[in-house]
Amino acid sequence: MSRPMRPPFRPRPIPLPLQRPLSEADAVDIWIARWLRTRPSELIRRYGCDPRRLYEIWGEERFPGSRAKALETFRSRFPSLTDRIDPGPHARHSKAVHPDQLWLFE
Repeated sequence: MSRPMRPPFRPRPIPLPLQRPLSEADAVDIWIARWLRTRPSELIRRYGCDPRRLYEIWGEERFPGSRAKALETFRSRFPSLTDRIDPGPHARHSKAVHPDQLWLFE
């Protein structure tokens, strides 16, 4: 007689964080994590959000004024790192080739 076959090994799925709307406190923490050079992929896993939500926070389209609150909090928590960060607004850089950049190929 043959033995019954065992089902193949199936790894357990990694539990995702609960999907919930981001709050202003989350936005402040996301700004601080950016200055501490936390990767966006880690923030996406931590908050269980779409990457576009991070860029909406960094562009201050959502939670305007969160950058100023985050900077104040960052200065109180990490006073020795204040001179090592760029607290300026997020600058978007397009990856599309713009006609004004054709001079680079001359």
